[in-house]
Amino acid sequence: MTDLSLYRNIGIFAHVDAGKTTTTERILKLTGKIHKLGEVHDGAATTDFMEQEQERGITIQSAATSCFWDDHRFNIIDTPGHVDFTIEVYRSLKVLDGGIGVFCGSGGVEPQSETNWRYANDSEVARVILVNKLDRLGADFYQVVKQIKNVLGATPLVMVLPIGIEDNFVGVVDLLTRKAWVWDSTDDPTNYTVQDVPTDMVDQVEEWREKLIEAAVEQDDDAMEKYLDGEEPEIETIKACIRKGTIKLSFFPTYCASAFKNKGIQLVLNAVVDYLPSPTEVKPQPEVDDEGEETGEHAIVDSKKPFRALAFKIMDDRYGALTFIRIYSGTLNKGDTILNSFTGKTERIGRMVEMHADERIELDAAQAGDIIAIVGMKNVKTGHTLCDPKNPATLEPMVFPDPVISIAVAPKDKAGSEKLSIAIGKMIAEDPSFRVETDEDSGETILKGMGELHLDIKIDILKRTHGVDVEVGKPQVAYRETITKSVEDSYTHKKQSGGSGQYGKIDYIIEPGEPSSGFVFESKVSGGNVPREFWPAVEKGFAKSLEQGVLAGFPCLDLKVTLLDGAFHAVDSSAVAFEIAAKAAYRQSIPKAGPQLIEPIMHVDVYTPEDHVGDVIGDLNRRRGMIKSQEAGVTGVRIKADVALSEMFGYIGDLRTMTSGRGQFSMQFSHYSPCPKNVAEEVIKETHERNKKK
Repeated sequence: MTDLSLYRNIGIFAHVDAGKTTTTERILKLTGKIHKLGEVHDGAATTDFMEQEQERGITIQSAATSCFWDDHRFNIIDTPGHVDFTIEVYRSLKVLDGGIGVFCGSGGVEPQSETNWRYANDSEVARVILVNKLDRLGADFYQVVKQIKNVLGATPLVMVLPIGIEDNFVGVVDLLTRKAWVWDSTDDPTNYTVQDVPTDMVDQVEEWREKLIEAAVEQDDDAMEKYLDGEEPEIETIKACIRKGTIKLSFFPTYCASAFKNKGIQLVLNAVVDYLPSPTEVKPQPEVDDEGEETGEHAIVDSKKPFRALAFKIMDDRYGALTFIRIYSGTLNKGDTILNSFTGKTERIGRMVEMHADERIELDAAQAGDIIAIVGMKNVKTGHTLCDPKNPATLEPMVFPDPVISIAVAPKDKAGSEKLSIAIGKMIAEDPSFRVETDEDSGETILKGMGELHLDIKIDILKRTHGVDVEVGKPQVAYRETITKSVEDSYTHKKQSGGSGQYGKIDYIIEPGEPSSGFVFESKVSGGNVPREFWPAVEKGFAKSLEQGVLAGFPCLDLKVTLLDGAFHAVDSSAVAFEIAAKAAYRQSIPKAGPQLIEPIMHVDVYTPEDHVGDVIGDLNRRRGMIKSQEAGVTGVRIKADVALSEMFGYIGDLRTMTSGRGQFSMQFSHYSPCPKNVAEEVIKETHERNKKK
């Protein structure tokens, strides 16, 4: 069995274009995994193997690979930075033990870095920070360190200082050893020398070194006491303290480099070994019951315990479906039978592989701590737990956000129809944030996703990977409905026409609920006028009705129904009768409760050069945006605003035009808010016309 203390399961995450994939590429070169470097801008990076990734120069799906550094095995996942694909980051962080957060030396803490940082905090993942691109114009290591403190509320523990900046960036000073690592101009990562600290940096190095040691010794009382007595702990003791603080998330060791110019990456690899946890040092995954409540049991990382693994990604390629799993405990051998605790079905393991981007290495066995892929599993979806059939268990599942944007697609010819449904089936299995519905009336296929780019890529994959040509409709916003007034009402359902009758009477209040509360049902019936066994039927009747609002047929959100009283018939009352009564009561009372159309509001984060701030703010105001804040950075201004999704279509094109191609933005769903009257009338009219055509 492999020694788990030599394992590091890490992810690399950051804002789009901060240099994650380039950093991964350098790590693979330094660890001997690849011999020729591929560049993102040439479309040749190892982990960007989809055609769409190579063309656009962005990462779309997380790619897994393994390599070795200093006898330690690294399982690395390179994640996307674009907001439409944060689901990839979220599910990768869920199965990792540590991470490298990459920040751009000139862009600093950008919008998507915040989202990813928040995900990493939620998953309690220990991280080291890499301030990358120090060779770029406008790079400022100290400014980015300040932003990490102020914007992310994190504590960066500065481990190295840059020697030179922008074009003059040649290396870094390791504060612990007081040694300078200097690279020559050949851009070969292995061409460096370890020298004494440059004389003009001696004072600065001592100042930052003192801060580093003070923060580290706080993790250990003995080291702290010695330090206060004027005795500096040994380097090994300081390293042990830093490791302890990093795993506890007290601080984040912070490095700087230029991945593109091959300078500074070795120290980051050493930091992964020295400070990030092995699989046995992180909190074990909690097990849950059928209701999703924690049972108090945990999947302890140990190869001798019963088998437990989480499927975190499904990928379809030319060889068939690949299920990526993280093994938390036990071992898995070729030919084993395992149980999917979600479906209750068992499956036999045929082929197991270790992935290197889109290449695979066959395995006969894997153990706790490993991240591997299984070929050809049939009924496994993202978030399912795989376990030992003799010792079943369910690990805490993943929760995915609801899509906010949809488009209608139709195949261009009859032959494409079958191909479309097969292709979409595969794509849904791969991406849990991508949903598909068929409109029963029109027969249209509706694709739903997290943003325009998300759906744009899906259409591209349909055309190229699956060879399905589709016609695409206009993007549609996921509107919802709610109520604004409280209504007390009564409804009686009676049916007497031969055979057994139906009877159910309910008195109830329908009132607006708290924002984001969904549907809340309460019964205050006393005295048995509506017997307790019929309460769930009343609740079910209302809950089902909420799927269709009275204004334009959109689902109805945030309302509370209180059952006050009613009546029943000893023979004719049944659960069905009360369910029908509730459905009719909904149709009767909702129109009286001030129904209102509500729209998704997006949290928009725009980054623009200073000269275009006025244009960008003016444009956001025209889009019904509420400006929340603006903050000047080194290379531009960040504007945060809340804007209705319906006003944001095509925004990237307009922003690029306004800012001469230099503006960037990201957006994510924030909340639902009432539509202005004119917008609501227009949406309702359009919906009715569309329904008429059907």
